[in-house]
Amino acid sequence: MPIDPYILLLLGTVGLAALLPARGSGAEVASGASTAAIAFLFFLYGARLSTREALDGLRHWRLHGTVLACTFVIFPVLGLAARGLVPVFLTHPLYQGLLFLTLVPSTIQSSIAFTSIARGNVPAAICAGSFSSLAGIVITPLLAAALLGSSGGGFSADSLVKIVLQLLVPFVAGQVLRPWVGGFVARHKKLLGYVDRGSILLVVYTAFSEGMVQGIWHQVSPARLGGLLVVEAVLLAVMLALTWYGAKALRFDREDRIAIQFAGSKKSLASGLPMASVLFGAHASLAVLPLMLFHQMQLMVCAVIAKRRARDAEPVTTTAPAAPSRTAVGTGTRSR
Repeated sequence: MPIDPYILLLLGTVGLAALLPARGSGAEVASGASTAAIAFLFFLYGARLSTREALDGLRHWRLHGTVLACTFVIFPVLGLAARGLVPVFLTHPLYQGLLFLTLVPSTIQSSIAFTSIARGNVPAAICAGSFSSLAGIVITPLLAAALLGSSGGGFSADSLVKIVLQLLVPFVAGQVLRPWVGGFVARHKKLLGYVDRGSILLVVYTAFSEGMVQGIWHQVSPARLGGLLVVEAVLLAVMLALTWYGAKALRFDREDRIAIQFAGSKKSLASGLPMASVLFGAHASLAVLPLMLFHQMQLMVCAVIAKRRARDAEPVTTTAPAAPSRTAVGTGTRSR
């Protein structure tokens, strides 16, 4: 059951923001740097995505449609149903974060990794994760506008403009410039991966600094965090069951069912954190907390499931009993 080292870095960043939050002019500098980092992050997303690979993946439209339905229909419906848990298990701000969690796109890297471990349809997982991330740039803000509205921490039509300018425009620019910068991005994939993660750490630091300055952490108690973990565990269990048995009911083969389960039950921390920063502004710290917890939970649970699926796929070899020799069958030694 792995502990993602990046989660430890995120928690360390949260601790840094709690001890040394950005204030005054420092907060303005951090906010400006965070905005630039988000734009650059989505530019890299656009530059990495191969348009040809995405179009080729459309041939498996039933699988991708199933994953998109799980990500942007079933997940949000369950998120809306969780509204009945306020205020017994969740505070309203934590519920807003939980609902936002259900709106973000699926992951790419972990879905591919777990599908590969479980011996599933890896190309389908690649395409499904890519489609989900691409669709999420448009669908997630629209769903947030419809389901969160002004109660989502100041979400308004102005947030849609910010989404377009900070997320969609850089992504499209990355796609347009891909013929020229795609090779550089591919050659320096590891280095730019550090840039990705560093950008997200900056976003987290800025969001939690604003939360500390405003004192919103007094709204969260250990009991509320425990309730949130229980709710998220149930949410993950329901989605894992629905994606596996639902795909079976739709008559997908085993390899496709594995891809659907891992791509359809996950939520992307890398996409969700920048979006939350744009959508929620100063209230982003509580909004991203459920997503951070769910991210680690899905990694731990799916790692166990992937290994079990891999064992189930291994052919069982049995040692057949040795056949009796022809000379020993039907012959005997005559006594003389």
